[in-house]
Amino acid sequence: MSYGATFPLWRAAASAAWQDYTRHAFVEGLRDGTLPRQGFLRYLVQDYVFLVHFSRAWALAVTKAETLDEMRACAATVHALLDEEMRLHVETCAAEGIPETELFAAREAPANLAYTRYVLDAGHSGDFLDLMAALAPCVLGYGEIGARLGAEAGATPYADWIATYAGKDYQRTCREVGALIDAAVARRLGDTPERSPRWPRLCARFEMATRLEVDFWGLGLPA
Repeated sequence: MSYGATFPLWRAAASAAWQDYTRHAFVEGLRDGTLPRQGFLRYLVQDYVFLVHFSRAWALAVTKAETLDEMRACAATVHALLDEEMRLHVETCAAEGIPETELFAAREAPANLAYTRYVLDAGHSGDFLDLMAALAPCVLGYGEIGARLGAEAGATPYADWIATYAGKDYQRTCREVGALIDAAVARRLGDTPERSPRWPRLCARFEMATRLEVDFWGLGLPA
């Protein structure tokens, strides 16, 4: 999946880390159904906490935006996270006897803490593009993973998870975020962003967030 012009460039710059992320053993366990259920639930609880902070990061993007279109797009993403994506976590965990109050109060794993605070720091210490580069691996990576698993997965107990990220609503969100990033890059760096002295730092932001995604998947695997 391309999701615009900037994302493929950042993905290529991340190189091996992107492969480690999108082809991780956790992901393949979702695809073929071999992922232990307890590991999946452990991941879901941590991902719920992650999405709380991720929503805060997208809300921060509203304050970093320079146009109304950017503000509206970021605000819409906050809504999609809080009112749509988190629903899967709440419903799946509720069926396993884990209420949402327990999800919200869950102790944050160190890998979760490292990732979410890295993203928030990118926004607080940098500008809108720094924050987009740190946010993109999660949003667009899950879209890429979901689309692939949606095409490849057979009968698996994780079909609901796959359907969420392969589905038209999430794929539309990915296309919209890709367009948001493209417009923001063009506005700030011009038509040849790779020539900007800022470009290497943005690629490094994206690559670091990708590496933190790899560590996050590990939360759902046996120790």
